[in-house]
Amino acid sequence: MSQERLIEIETDILSKNDRYAEANRAVLRDRGILALNLVSSPGSGKTTLLCRTIEALGDLPLAVIEGDQQTENDADRIRATGARAVQVNTGKGCHLDGHMVGHAMAHLALEPGALLFIENVGNLVCPAAFDLGEDGKVAILSVTEGEDKPLKYPDMFTAARLAILNKTDLAPHCDVDLDLYETNLRRVNPGIEILRVSARTGAGMDAWIAWLRSELAAKRFAGAAQ
Repeated sequence: MSQERLIEIETDILSKNDRYAEANRAVLRDRGILALNLVSSPGSGKTTLLCRTIEALGDLPLAVIEGDQQTENDADRIRATGARAVQVNTGKGCHLDGHMVGHAMAHLALEPGALLFIENVGNLVCPAAFDLGEDGKVAILSVTEGEDKPLKYPDMFTAARLAILNKTDLAPHCDVDLDLYETNLRRVNPGIEILRVSARTGAGMDAWIAWLRSELAAKRFAGAAQ
């Protein structure tokens, strides 16, 4: 297949996805729902962070869309917190797309003013290119991954609004330079917000919860103003 034909196919796929994403965005906007696309490599601690986040948010209305190639393991962990969750298994696919997310949203019966977490498949490449209709991507990095990870996968960190440096409790044990992590993140995305968090110990969680509440309040206000 020629390079021109490959580009044409890729363009068609992304264009179709964008139409689904815009439909999702319209639903979320009309209901004042904040949707965040959580992206990371496998093993960054996304699900543990999400479980701790749900517990910290208390009675705030929220739901989760879980993306994995196989199993319902992560969705089961989310449901154990009392939150609603829909599992999307992508099979050989390496990311969620707008159609999958729209279908999952229809099964969640989201309340107006709710918070929707979309935990994407663990992968720092394909999810960067696929809009799901979300309000923003949150990139989660384990401090054990190496300070050059943002430089190796610039598209994802350029697309993200917020980066969470997770597992900071391990930093003293793996000779990691957290300041260099932040420098490299800002090299690829000067405007990115950065939080240092340990989901295991709770360090930095207050700042993360405050960020979420602020973003949700802004989304609700924008919805009410329509």
